[in-house]
Amino acid sequence: MKKSENTHQIPESENIPLQEENSSPVDKTETEITETLPTESVQIEEEKKEEEIPAVAAEESTEPPAAEIQEEALPAGEFHDILPELKEEHTEDELSEEVAEHEARELDLDFNSYSREQLIEQLEKAVNEPDLNSVKTRIALIKVAFLKKKKEENLKQFEQFAAEEGEKEVVPAKEDPLETRFNEFFNIYKANKARYNEEQEKIKLENLKKKNLILDELRVLVGSEETLKKTYDEFKNLQDRWKEIGMVPRTEINNLWQNYHFLVEKFFDKVKLNKELKDLDLKKNLEAKMALCEKTEELLLETSVLKMFKKLQKYHEEWKDLGPVPLDKKDEIWERFKNTTDKINERRREHYSRVEEEHKKNLDTKTALCEQAEEILTLRNESVKEWQTNTNKVNELLKIWKSIGPVPQKNNTEIWNSFKSSLDNFFANKKEFFDKLKDQQVHNYNLKLELCMQAESIKTSTDWKKTSNDLIRLQNEWKAIGPVPKKYSDKIWKRFRAACDEFFNAKSSYFSNLQSHESENLDKKNDLIKRLKEFHFGENKNENLNTLKNFQREWTEIGHIPIKDKDRLQNEFRGLINECLDKLKISEVEITAVTYQNHLESLKNDPQSKRLIGKEKEILSGKILKMKEDINLWENNIGFLANSKNAAILKEEFVKKIDKAKSEVKVMEAKLKMLRTQ
Repeated sequence: MKKSENTHQIPESENIPLQEENSSPVDKTETEITETLPTESVQIEEEKKEEEIPAVAAEESTEPPAAEIQEEALPAGEFHDILPELKEEHTEDELSEEVAEHEARELDLDFNSYSREQLIEQLEKAVNEPDLNSVKTRIALIKVAFLKKKKEENLKQFEQFAAEEGEKEVVPAKEDPLETRFNEFFNIYKANKARYNEEQEKIKLENLKKKNLILDELRVLVGSEETLKKTYDEFKNLQDRWKEIGMVPRTEINNLWQNYHFLVEKFFDKVKLNKELKDLDLKKNLEAKMALCEKTEELLLETSVLKMFKKLQKYHEEWKDLGPVPLDKKDEIWERFKNTTDKINERRREHYSRVEEEHKKNLDTKTALCEQAEEILTLRNESVKEWQTNTNKVNELLKIWKSIGPVPQKNNTEIWNSFKSSLDNFFANKKEFFDKLKDQQVHNYNLKLELCMQAESIKTSTDWKKTSNDLIRLQNEWKAIGPVPKKYSDKIWKRFRAACDEFFNAKSSYFSNLQSHESENLDKKNDLIKRLKEFHFGENKNENLNTLKNFQREWTEIGHIPIKDKDRLQNEFRGLINECLDKLKISEVEITAVTYQNHLESLKNDPQSKRLIGKEKEILSGKILKMKEDINLWENNIGFLANSKNAAILKEEFVKKIDKAKSEVKVMEAKLKMLRTQ
């Protein structure tokens, strides 16, 4: 939802209409006390004055011609409740955002901090107010705040989309329940307003009837032969009743006032009030108009243009209701009031000229941002770094856009659609790039996973030279593969690094102790081979197994020997063990079972045996699950191997690895079964 960006164009006709003051055609001793209309002789005289004061109406009366007020063009929603006949034509629907902010400050109503739910609650309360006329400005401000909140939410979604670097789809627009609820209450308000306007028209017709009755009574009073005191009291009473009656239909305003003032003149011609009474009333009117001049001049110090102009219109209404002043002061007081009014109107025109100029500058700035966005869109982004750099540029353009004020309303939709289109295209292209990149990263992950398995398969090797070369080759392949999905990057690297570190740490340890212990270890292993050859096994199979197990444990614990003797001694020892196993008819599985059974017996004697056995179960279960996952992965990888000589070799290695893993799974499952029987 977009906020309208209005440019207020203030035509000359928006200035406060001024009526030049005039007096009635009676003689100096019996001029009017209250409102009067000029006769032909005075009108001729005033027509001459028009030539001296351009752009000022020919006469001042208590009610200006209706057409002069009704035809003025006012900015939408700006002057509510100022001129009674104007306020019905300007509703909250026409409030611009800028004017709404002025209204909110002047009326001490700030809805910008409200949430949309709170705005709906405020709207519901306002709609239920019995006095519709007193809440229509508040409703208009609520609506502007609601639309602004809606736009902010749309921009927030758009920013979130931009911040996540296009990796998420933009959520399609859905029905907004809050907006639906808001519109329901607003429609209630519009229906109530329509009924209110209809009732007001009925009231105006009733008021017209009442004023026509007063005119009839005035006609009777003018022809009455009653005493001056009685007729004058009745005349003042009719004047008070006339002022208390509200608005009438516009088409009748001018005719009513002309008839009223004609009869008032007739009354003064008839009763010929004494000069003292007339002078007292003129003096009173002069004092009231001087006070109005002072208040109007104080408006020049007002900083709010809206507040200043609203008060000025109110003062003009009060001026119209005041009667004439002494003739020698008439021109002076009128010029004073008129000059101040002209200054205020000029300030208002200058204010809205500045607003219009600011809107044009904002349009130029946003046009430049659109051009920059289009330039970024034409750049070829072929790497993640380039995309990130240009994404930062786009986000900065969006940030600057949000900081710029409104543009002319007629350009608002077009300029925003142009900017948004460039951003949408940019992030669509970015999404396409990263979708392809994700597919490549998944492929890289599978390649690195295979390197991890190869490294893990040789990490315990003691063929130091060959294994070192193999691991270095795997590391070079790792570097050439490229990135993997970020969430797997650290995990798979640590796995590969751990396998490499384990081998090279073992190699380093081996060579660091090589010279000091190799000779001693060589003697120990030769002695162990000799003892194994001379040992005589009994009939007890378990004892024989334990004996062989102890020989193998002792062999493993001895440590490194000179490299030149390693393979010879290892083959000799392994051959002797195999000969013993063949003679004693003992399998490797039996050896493992006996070894693990002894391990369980030692666990039973531990005070924390229950916790240790439980932990052992958990470890074995995890290993079995991990091994089965690796077996499934290897079996899947075999299916992807092409039919070639090299692939056949690799496939054979995978098969051996799978068979070995399945055998290890069986052994671990047997151990787990033994644990569960404890």
